Amino acid sequence: MTGTKKGTPVTLSELQAMKQRGEKIACLTCYDATFTRLLEAAGVELFIIGDSLGMVLLGYETTVHVSMDDMVYHAANVARAGRHALRIVDLPHQSYETPAQALANARRLVAEGGADMVKLEGGIGKVAIVENLVRHGIPVCGHIGLLPQSVEKPEDYRVQGRDEASARAIMEDARALQAAGAAMLVMECIPASLATDITNAVSIPTIGIGAGRGCDGQVLVLYDMLGILSHKPPRFVKDFLRDTGNVPAAVAAYVRAVKEGSYPAAEHEY
Repeated sequence: MTGTKKGTPVTLSELQAMKQRGEKIACLTCYDATFTRLLEAAGVELFIIGDSLGMVLLGYETTVHVSMDDMVYHAANVARAGRHALRIVDLPHQSYETPAQALANARRLVAEGGADMVKLEGGIGKVAIVENLVRHGIPVCGHIGLLPQSVEKPEDYRVQGRDEASARAIMEDARALQAAGAAMLVMECIPASLATDITNAVSIPTIGIGAGRGCDGQVLVLYDMLGILSHKPPRFVKDFLRDTGNVPAAVAAYVRAVKEGSYPAAEHEY
């Protein structure tokens, strides 16, 4: 059971409290008003309006071609219908090269897109940008491990942090982002043991995608979770529609599995 009441907006402080009491956070990507209503009805507490929309909606092979206009448009679709879930919106590729550029674009995501929080990729190298955003009152979610905006070809999507040096670097990224003021972390495609260590090392909530069951919450790309893919799914994806038969039931099953800790299972971990 969630500690948040459906219909009342989820806050960062509530997500922080969920981490502290060991209650898992259910997150999915979302890009439009219809799915916003459906996902909130199923109890999803956290949305990522992600630049993954470039691949699942716009037809690109990677996220790097997604624009600020794309992100604002889809974030606003979600915000108009949203009543419950906290909304994290991605800053797209090359939209946060400097602190000033990041601030201008983040303000646009908040003002025009209804973002509650913005997400950016990278660790220690993004500390100054995170600090500047937080100083100006914009909550930040970091994204470490696999960084999709750095991927040029689909075959370059690979697990990160398998060796000791790279695992240590990802841990240092997590600590640096928290120290800079980030209020949440997404960890993508890293070994489950590393994700668990990071989750225990930081005081802010961690959301995993291909990062194992030790994270404070889980996220999947909505279309992956529903099994409507044009490609072979990565190891960490589970098709919740196959066993439920309809979309509302599939989303409810995903939320239940995250809450109970049955997803991700061992076969979904690295």
